[in-house]
Amino acid sequence: MLDARLLKLPIASEQHRHEHHQIVVCVRGAAELNVDGTGSCLDTWKACLVPTEARHDYCGDNQNHVLVIDLDPFSPALTVPSHVAYDRLVPLFERPRTLKMDNRLQGLVQFAAEEFSRAPDNQDLKHHLAASILYCMADRLNDGRRILTSRNTLNPDAIRRYIMNNLHRKIRVEDLAGVACLSVSRFHETFREVTGITPHQFLLQTRIEQAVQLLSSTSLPVSEVSYRTGFSSQSALTNALRKYKGTTPAKLRLIEQKVA
Repeated sequence: MLDARLLKLPIASEQHRHEHHQIVVCVRGAAELNVDGTGSCLDTWKACLVPTEARHDYCGDNQNHVLVIDLDPFSPALTVPSHVAYDRLVPLFERPRTLKMDNRLQGLVQFAAEEFSRAPDNQDLKHHLAASILYCMADRLNDGRRILTSRNTLNPDAIRRYIMNNLHRKIRVEDLAGVACLSVSRFHETFREVTGITPHQFLLQTRIEQAVQLLSSTSLPVSEVSYRTGFSSQSALTNALRKYKGTTPAKLRLIEQKVA
């Protein structure tokens, strides 16, 4: 069984449990939750993963709407040999957890919610969109685990993927350490051993590289490029380019025009 639906959570809810896994994602408003005694708050950037038999309760504010996905771990449709990809979903429900979504996954959830509202009786559509959300969540969880190798060293490419998925947002070293499941001090030390630079320098380098790429290959306004690459302002981007690349947005585009 793979079932998905949009619903509005009540202001107060009784504790319950069920024999299927469940994911609850806010698409509007906010919700409070408690799973096996651990409380948390859901907003439109978080998903709550509830394994089968876990006791839980939810309640929402007056504006909340949530996308609920139910997954039966013993459903034949998902466990037959032809559906081996189901194994990729198992780690999602090893324990109760709150998953922080990046902008792409959050956009997928919002898109699915809009399609559910547009076609409430289209069960095939709901099934396929819900499955897509599940697999995307599983891939992100697996990416986070692959960041650490068997020797507890970091994979900078995995860290860079996280940065690229959240480039327009403020990213703290604490966020990167959380992705790697390390303390901030241990992450900082290990990252510098592996890459030769600090996490902050790596983040800034990634932002600048992406800004250079956008300035060279698109006609986006400099203000839009600065927003997309996480700089606080157009002047902040210009200062970073001047300091680290010895150039400016205008000079970059002039060079590109001459090459073209």
